[in-house]
Amino acid sequence: MKKPIKIATIGGGSSYTPELVEGFIKRYDELPIQELWLVDIEEGKEKLEIVGNLAKRMFKKANLPVEVHLTFDRRKALKDADFVTTQFRVGLLDARAKDERIPLKYGVLGQETNGPGGLFKGLRTIPIILEIVSEMQELCPNAWLVNFTNPAGMVTEAVFRHSDFRRVVGLCNVPIGMEMGIAKLLDVEHSRVRIDFAGLNHMVYGLDIYVDGESVKDKVIELMTNPNNTNFVKNIEGQEWEPAFIRSLNALPCPYHNFYYKRPETLKKTMESAEKEGTRAEVVQRLEKELFELYKNENLNIKPPQLQERGGAYYSDAAVRLITSIYNDRGDIQPVNTMNNGAIASIANDSAVEVSCIITKDGPKPIAVGDIPIAARGLVQQIKSFERIASEAAVEGSYDKAVLALTINPLVSSDKAAKQIVDEMLEAHKDYLPKFFNR
Repeated sequence: MKKPIKIATIGGGSSYTPELVEGFIKRYDELPIQELWLVDIEEGKEKLEIVGNLAKRMFKKANLPVEVHLTFDRRKALKDADFVTTQFRVGLLDARAKDERIPLKYGVLGQETNGPGGLFKGLRTIPIILEIVSEMQELCPNAWLVNFTNPAGMVTEAVFRHSDFRRVVGLCNVPIGMEMGIAKLLDVEHSRVRIDFAGLNHMVYGLDIYVDGESVKDKVIELMTNPNNTNFVKNIEGQEWEPAFIRSLNALPCPYHNFYYKRPETLKKTMESAEKEGTRAEVVQRLEKELFELYKNENLNIKPPQLQERGGAYYSDAAVRLITSIYNDRGDIQPVNTMNNGAIASIANDSAVEVSCIITKDGPKPIAVGDIPIAARGLVQQIKSFERIASEAAVEGSYDKAVLALTINPLVSSDKAAKQIVDEMLEAHKDYLPKFFNR
């Protein structure tokens, strides 16, 4: 008989936590959790208590004997944990708002995981993740770290490059969202759809698409390039892809490819939205106020449907599916961020990639795809270079490497622009970047 499961969630006061709890409830028969520890910082005390109490009500309604512990003591939560999930945001949503708004002043896309925003979220996050990894090696060396904290690819890269901890899996809801979109397009159950994914986090491609094991990629591309199709798959901003582009690429782009393949249109829309309704972070801040008011209701004992508007849809499906598969040595196929180990030919073996993997008790085993299309290869390698240099900048507190990383990012036009943005954003995030200021 397996021992009872203890899960620690860092960033437990997040508005996403009810989504995660719902996932644990749905899969309790396969993943019998005994303890869920929700960890946060003192500044998040009110949110942690609100979310923690909702979690307790949700487990009680489901009649499940799960103990929910709320704590600011990360070490206590990590002690003897079986799985650790991370979903925290250093600097909270105020920091995200700066990540999004400052670059727009320079005519550069401000977005939480791409370009300057992705760089600075990485600079703030990586030192904390490495602290958590070090504590895990001491307190729960056999636990798996399932990281949902963005930028997930860069964070996973940093753990592989700058620690000897290997029990880490980076996770994103984009691939599962793409699967859901294809299922809707083809009017089939999601369980019948599988996509061969390869690339990087927020830079992943669907190389082939299957329904019941039969390739339907040609059919999907035909549907996507037919302007008369009412189920036309649109990308993250609702802009249609050019048919000639999709036909020639012969692969399924992810929604975040907007930032690279539709940069002027996406920049224009982002600037207009920031002007009219605020940055995405500012919109989310308003949404979160409403969500936490809902969460306070002592009669609420389910995940409220309004949480879907927060983004991060299918988070619990992806996260709990992964944990369940590791725990049960299931051997099913899921897209995750892990070490390449030869899965993608043109990326270094010791780099983090987002790729379809067989999930076992020993973690993800990446499926060799050969290589990504030549048309996508250069962009993927450019972003991988950015992630590697950025993670070095975060670990070393290196100003020069921060400027270099941003200069080689395809969303930034010049070294001068990169320096100006880095200078302003360093000052804006000074409180959360001690390595850059204490040297």
